Amino acid sequence: MNIGVHLPQFGRASGPESIRRAAQQAEELGFDDVWVSDHLAVPDGVAYPPAYLYEPIITLTWAAAATRRVGLGTSVLILPYRHPLHLAKELSSLDQLSEGRLILGAGTGWLAEEFDALGVPMAERGARSDECIDVLRACWGDDPVSVAGPTVRFDRMKVRPKPGHAIPIWVGGASEGALARVVSRGDGWHGNVSPDEARPIVARLKSQRPEDTFTVSMRTAWDGIDTPEDEIARDADAFRSLGVDHVVAMPAQGDLDAWLRSVEELWRILSPFR
Repeated sequence: MNIGVHLPQFGRASGPESIRRAAQQAEELGFDDVWVSDHLAVPDGVAYPPAYLYEPIITLTWAAAATRRVGLGTSVLILPYRHPLHLAKELSSLDQLSEGRLILGAGTGWLAEEFDALGVPMAERGARSDECIDVLRACWGDDPVSVAGPTVRFDRMKVRPKPGHAIPIWVGGASEGALARVVSRGDGWHGNVSPDEARPIVARLKSQRPEDTFTVSMRTAWDGIDTPEDEIARDADAFRSLGVDHVVAMPAQGDLDAWLRSVEELWRILSPFR
């Protein structure tokens, strides 16, 4: 089972030096990849999500420049917020510049006020996500590219550079629509549920997508300081027994030193499951 860890991209622990040091620490310890989240604007007065959060693609570019091996992932990038052609260019450029290290965790979004602020109809988020995945794959294929979708249309365009490798798209979410999208368009599932909740979903997806290259990934709220060690180990063992291929831990410390200690503890606990 591969092990990833979220970067200090949000809140009081975040900042350019924090992100750089955390990415380098993850690489040095042996984590497989580092991850970021996505929100562009947050309503005033809400407790979650955090308003202070660095833009995900730029954050991963900063982390990529400070490392050489560790993978780079989005957990998850909200597809309907972005024009697919622009997004294809951004992601392929990041993948080229990082020498083929990007994983695209992709989702449809849930924050209504954010959709309103961007002028994107929330009711169309599923259809727009499907279209975005199709456009990304077209743009990352052979030139020239032509697209004739419901919201994106262009004819015989060259979209370069191409990615440094075949960027895997792990679709997030556990709704029926999301799971259908995983099966029809994803290279994997990036879930965020407990082992008990994951059990029937993993069994279903493994039966519908039995190929070895299909990845089941799970984002967790594990913190190396605040989450009991036996809880982390128990859940990691349960995920592995279900056939989960990859997990992402998400520290929640409010300053950099504590964040780095949390990551060290996470590696100590989780590395035996790798």
